[in-house]
Amino acid sequence: MEQDLKACPAVDKTKIALPRVLSLWDVVMIVVGGVIGSGIFLSPSEIAAAVPAPLLMLAVWVVGGLFSFFGAVAFAELGAAMPEAGGIYIYLREAYGPLLSFLFGWTLFLVIDSGSIATLAVAFSHNMLPRFVDMTLLEKKLIAAGFVAFLGAVNYVGVRWGSRLQNLLTYIKTGAIGIVVVAVFFFTKGQGQAKNFVEPGPGPFNFPLLGAFGVGLVASLWAYKGWESATYSAGEVKNPRRNLPLGILVGTAAVIVLYIIANLAYLYVLPVGKIAASEGRVALEAMEIVTGPFGASLIAFLILFSILGAANQTVLCSPRVYFAMARDGLFFKRIAECHPKFLTPHVSIIAISVWSILLTLTGTFKQLFTYVVFGEWVFFGLTVAAVIVLRKKRPDLERPYKTWGYPVTPIVFVLAALYVAVASLLSAFWNALAGLGIICLGIPAYLYWSGKLRRTARS
Repeated sequence: MEQDLKACPAVDKTKIALPRVLSLWDVVMIVVGGVIGSGIFLSPSEIAAAVPAPLLMLAVWVVGGLFSFFGAVAFAELGAAMPEAGGIYIYLREAYGPLLSFLFGWTLFLVIDSGSIATLAVAFSHNMLPRFVDMTLLEKKLIAAGFVAFLGAVNYVGVRWGSRLQNLLTYIKTGAIGIVVVAVFFFTKGQGQAKNFVEPGPGPFNFPLLGAFGVGLVASLWAYKGWESATYSAGEVKNPRRNLPLGILVGTAAVIVLYIIANLAYLYVLPVGKIAASEGRVALEAMEIVTGPFGASLIAFLILFSILGAANQTVLCSPRVYFAMARDGLFFKRIAECHPKFLTPHVSIIAISVWSILLTLTGTFKQLFTYVVFGEWVFFGLTVAAVIVLRKKRPDLERPYKTWGYPVTPIVFVLAALYVAVASLLSAFWNALAGLGIICLGIPAYLYWSGKLRRTARS
């Protein structure tokens, strides 16, 4: 293939297909590695603060996991039926038309994924790495930029290199969870307390308790987010009608189990009140109780790799969305190019990497990212609802896998997504309004590219 392309320098790079090289295991690692970032090590304190009863805290993680799994089974049907590069963009296009799908891809590029990469890069260089090395602000910014550039370079030279890095980093982060769990349950030397699993009790049921549970649930849904990104790389999955849905479901289920086990380990050595007061250091405090400063430092070091893995999943998967948009004629033409040697959407990878670095260096991602929380969950809800829409709109579409629990599970997820969106709207109305403004900025861009496409078709 490569020799043929080199022998034909005039080949149209926008016609080269992405190779199907990702295995079932690669899909599982993309899901697990993308969902597990630093959240499970640092963030249970937010949920414990919302619901200061261990049984409720665990219930939040279980319910959040179930909602996420309900979304995953819907995405599994869509991915198996339409195994193309682009994932959500493709599903929205087929269910609702090109405008809505374009607005999703536009927002993904402009803020959602670029902001996510920038957030992780800054967490790596500004929050976690300084635990080990003293650095100036300029050095932190340069390391954050280098963090993004490194991931962009690895994924530029081949999807196999990006997936190998993803697999390695996923092994490290799941190993870190394993270290915490084993250390807590086998080396506590009497410091663990089984009563921490049930005390204090949840108290009587009332509306404030229900509201607090909802606050915790929103936090848990954010911690579970990431399984959807595997669909972006559907065009590179081998035997996608089997491997893509199975990989999404296995990966999501594995994350749910890991999250619940990790929270049980935290509770065993830390009462829920101390978890709530840990201010994002719950894994470090648990390890410090069990093994002393060395164990806490080890977990802090491994969290660096966990952050790297979560960012790599975004760089590995999201350029396929912009690539699909460009091949539809709805984005910059060069982004539709596939590298003749590496067979990657190389221009798309460069574009998201450069934009993420700019957001990282300017710090603007912090505000931009908060703006689109509302819109992102609206897109998630619409995508899962597309399962129902397409069952009516395209009944003859081949569906190798059908959503488990249909139509109940998709409806439950849509309601959960709506809840998160409304909660974001009510808690930060002006941010949500600004987010809608960012999304609507895509309308003139869509009109430009769609008009250009129509003029080309007529000529």
